[in-house]
Amino acid sequence: MSAETSTETSKAICVRFHEAMNTRDPETISTVIDELVDPDVVFHSPAPLPETGARAIAHVWDMLLRAFPDLHVAVEDVIAEGDKVVIRNVVTGSHLGDYQGLAPTGRSVSYNEMFVIRFADGRIAEIWGVVDLLTQLRQLGAIPA
Repeated sequence: MSAETSTETSKAICVRFHEAMNTRDPETISTVIDELVDPDVVFHSPAPLPETGARAIAHVWDMLLRAFPDLHVAVEDVIAEGDKVVIRNVVTGSHLGDYQGLAPTGRSVSYNEMFVIRFADGRIAEIWGVVDLLTQLRQLGAIPA
């Protein structure tokens, strides 16, 4: 496989991953995680997670969809080089469930996030992310504007 094909395939996998998440269907999300993510993926998360590998990613999506059942991730940019893809998203949703100890507020959120995703053997092998939690928490009223 050529480097160009490999980068284009990796970009397409990232977009497909987010499209599956936007279905908000737990079965679809689980299937796509199992298919696209290495079971031992290294997920560099700033917050401790109760699970590791692909199950950590499933846990994060489950938590987000419980808190924001209408969560939508709009992919704005996808840039690839070598074995890495950078994806920039805008996330929107309504806070209708518990989130990080915050009772539902009914408020809408819109915040940015960026991820660097490393691929190995055609699967997501490592993820680094930066999420604009400050904006999110301000919109939820958890911290002053």
